[in-house]
Amino acid sequence: MSDKTITRADLAEAVYQSMGLSRTESAQMVERILDMISDALVSGENVKLSSFGSFQIRSKNQRIGRNPKTGEEVPILPRKVLVFKPSNVLKSRINKTMVGSGK
Repeated sequence: MSDKTITRADLAEAVYQSMGLSRTESAQMVERILDMISDALVSGENVKLSSFGSFQIRSKNQRIGRNPKTGEEVPILPRKVLVFKPSNVLKSRINKTMVGSGK
């Protein structure tokens, strides 16, 4: 498995090479898309990207946790978490690469 992480710059470069926009325009397009996704999630909307997956915000209630070192109980405050659910298309693509690589 590769240790490569895809960055915003990598995405902008891919847009630049495939769309023929300038590097500046490509970077602005990537930023705008990421801003739109972020804004939608912050406002409580779900984001669904066809053949990729969906993002949604879930609320978690307060619960009691335990410090593993001391065993002391501590309250974990209520919070919102971001959840990603991959589409079946993405899952099958991932599993095909795992089968093809012999893992």
